[in-house]
Amino acid sequence: MSLYPHTVPQFDKTLQNLERWIDKTIAHAKAHGFEANDLLTARLAPTQFTLVRQIQSVCDNAKLATARLSGKEAPSHPDTEKTWDEIRARIRSVREWLGQLAPADFEGAETRAITLPWAKEKTLSGRDYAIEFAVPNFYFHVTTAYSILRHNGVELGKIDFIGSLPFRDA
Repeated sequence: MSLYPHTVPQFDKTLQNLERWIDKTIAHAKAHGFEANDLLTARLAPTQFTLVRQIQSVCDNAKLATARLSGKEAPSHPDTEKTWDEIRARIRSVREWLGQLAPADFEGAETRAITLPWAKEKTLSGRDYAIEFAVPNFYFHVTTAYSILRHNGVELGKIDFIGSLPFRDA
């Protein structure tokens, strides 16, 4: 089983959806007379990451997971974003990174030994890493970012989260 279709296209599609959420967020702020960048520090609970950190985590999960699985070096981002324009640039950078990856880059990824920085004494197979950690962790941060925006009144629905579907004629 190739891990490419379970990671790269899914991460890219979701990052594209996230770009659309930014458009809706800015429109919402404008319609309600507040600075859109103020939402970047919003969170659902006092001990939870802020919205900007959730989005940074989404980007980090996408690039680091695919780097670990492909054996390539991911782009670096210093976590300094303070505006939606800076967040957009980070998302674009990660999407460009994902666009450079090909299915052939993931040959053997299922059995590649993956070591995480916080578990240096242990490894996961690439398959277990992708299915048990990387993809769920990516969607955890996406869902939390979505929830922060919804909590703050941004009109997002399920289709904004899921995005377009590849319908075919019956």
